[in-house]
Amino acid sequence: MASKHQQNDLSTGFRVQFKSFATEAIHVGQEPEQWKSMAVVPPISLSTTFKQYGPGDHAGFEYSRSGNPTRNCLEKAVAALDGAKYCFALASGLAATMTITHMLKAGDGIVCMNDVYGGTNRYFRKIAAELGLDVSFADCTKIELLQAALKPNTKLVWIETPTNPTMKVVDIQACAEVVHQHNKDTVVVVDNTFMSAYFQRPLALGADICMYSATKYMNGHSDVVMGLVSVNREDLYDRLKFLQNALGAVPSPFDCYLCNRGLKTLHLRMRQHFKNALAVAQFLEADPRVDRVIFPGLPSHPQHELMKRQCTGCPGMITFYIKGKLENASTFLSNLKVITELRRSHLIHNIMPRRSLLGSSGYASYTIVAGTILERTV
Repeated sequence: MASKHQQNDLSTGFRVQFKSFATEAIHVGQEPEQWKSMAVVPPISLSTTFKQYGPGDHAGFEYSRSGNPTRNCLEKAVAALDGAKYCFALASGLAATMTITHMLKAGDGIVCMNDVYGGTNRYFRKIAAELGLDVSFADCTKIELLQAALKPNTKLVWIETPTNPTMKVVDIQACAEVVHQHNKDTVVVVDNTFMSAYFQRPLALGADICMYSATKYMNGHSDVVMGLVSVNREDLYDRLKFLQNALGAVPSPFDCYLCNRGLKTLHLRMRQHFKNALAVAQFLEADPRVDRVIFPGLPSHPQHELMKRQCTGCPGMITFYIKGKLENASTFLSNLKVITELRRSHLIHNIMPRRSLLGSSGYASYTIVAGTILERTV
């Protein structure tokens, strides 16, 4: 029997899916010929040091912080999926944020989207600002506000789209054009965590850097903490390569192996996330106890058309408002049967953060607006 909440064709109106995505996820960086054993699955190279033929004469690796065979395989694969020349794997999403920010010097300016992941907000306010960087926040969904926030010293613009947790969508191409007209050397960074490489390619839309907390969708199995950074520009590659080694915030070979394995099912997982999220969003939108649903895949989302224009689909992230007071939300949370109450979004489990138990510091870590409840769908 057909459900009364009929789903739309998931591909309707969205950008055409990136060519050969699944094939590249399986094969790029995995070539058996790079190993003497001809292994079709990249081995986990746990060695910290590598033998040299002579002083300064090595086979591409000398110390695992500087480069590791297993990490190289992952970086090549992610670069291909992002449509990029280069990728860097870091120890976490915030390690990626830190590494990117270290391209700047004291006195340089950062303009950050005013609605971002709480850890990003905290890093810029509590650490970057105290290191002498000029940090400001602007609503980048409104191009005129972004334009007004740009200063002569602005060297970095940080965009997150969709935003966490209010699911605002930022026009990447429009932002990149405005920023680069202001200063062609200003770096535009897009946090692509919520979209994954499967649904959005920021570099193709004009961004200079695409970054992820790979802990979420890119790995997809709640067993790795990692960050990823993809670029095309040679100058950014040179600087970030130096910083990856000099700062040393690199992931373990085993984590690289796990994330590399996770990429092979990314296309399947993201399709199912979209399908399930759309079904849940439609169900919630039809429920009289729900005040409002914020999901970019719904026509009711104010930036639905923009989402279709710059993405190939939608992730499994939904924000919705329950009618009534906090006790109504608490009752709802207390009666959940499948959704797991956790503090972080690890994306293999259904997750519902319980605001009544978080306290003020917990609200800040989520950048939660009063009255919102987030649901992550599998």
